[in-house]
Amino acid sequence: MEKEIGKILKGEYQGTVTEIVVGLREYNGKTGVDIREFTQSETYTGPTKKGLRIPADKFEDFREMINSINPKDLQGSEPATQKKLSEAPEEDSGIDEGGLM
Repeated sequence: MEKEIGKILKGEYQGTVTEIVVGLREYNGKTGVDIREFTQSETYTGPTKKGLRIPADKFEDFREMINSINPKDLQGSEPATQKKLSEAPEEDSGIDEGGLM
């Protein structure tokens, strides 16, 4: 069995488009939920190794975990931007202006 549920555009980098694809797939005779990155570039189009597979018998546990996430907890979770060197606090290296410790 193979059924695509949906796609989310992850981004584009140097001409390669990456999407996260959720689908139902069979592997070794067992059906599961497959969440995998797919890329599209000049040299390759298809699935990558980056992804995971939820076995059908564990899907309800997975759904409960996902549904327990409060969308408010995801707000403001953008990664902190790195400070420029000029903005970084000065550290005390233990060496004085004359180069002595």
